[in-house]
Amino acid sequence: MSKRAVLEVIALDTEDAVAAQAGGADRLELVTEMAADGLTPSVRTFAGIRAAVDIDLRVMLRLTDGFAAGGPENLDLLVRLAGQLRDAGADQFVLGFLETGGCVDLAAVERVVAALDGCRWTFHRAIDRAADRDALRKQLADLPGLDTYLTAGSADGVDGGLGTLVAEAAHGGEPGYEQQIMVGGGLRLAHVPTLRAAGIEAFHIGGAARTAGWTGPVSETAVREWRTVLDGV
Repeated sequence: MSKRAVLEVIALDTEDAVAAQAGGADRLELVTEMAADGLTPSVRTFAGIRAAVDIDLRVMLRLTDGFAAGGPENLDLLVRLAGQLRDAGADQFVLGFLETGGCVDLAAVERVVAALDGCRWTFHRAIDRAADRDALRKQLADLPGLDTYLTAGSADGVDGGLGTLVAEAAHGGEPGYEQQIMVGGGLRLAHVPTLRAAGIEAFHIGGAARTAGWTGPVSETAVREWRTVLDGV
């Protein structure tokens, strides 16, 4: 019998967080500025959400749109923010940086991960823009705390990446593939049976958790529908 699937929901504020937990989310990804695909929220926002819910929270570490880490000043600021968030109680994070050309920016990733001091973290959808997904995984394989890849299998979303996701799931446990695959990015309920049959056990939703799209809050009803489908497959 397969394990209960993990359902992660993007939350922008306390209202989102409370609705997502009530609908059955297991974990939240905390971001701000979805117009830039999700940036680091304030320590105040994190603290308010942490006080409002008791499920796991993963906090985005990203200051600009795109997947470049930015210059030394940007990295210094990210490291400071990570420290402030940790001081406020954050213990799980989301990050990922690429160099021009699609190779992983290993120096930037290692610098930020060092500041997390062993906290668990997700390498996000930067993997879907990587020049070589397999090489990226193997370069990151031994970094402390890395336990999840958030991926659609393709920069174009799950519709285009389904075959890649199924193929990568089959490599589970091999070097570079020990981390959990969490599918997100254009994910629809119709994808769930195929992904579950492939052994994928973690799912990430953003706009799909909001009946009014990004202009409205997370819908408890929408999250509960995903929870019901994931539990029923």
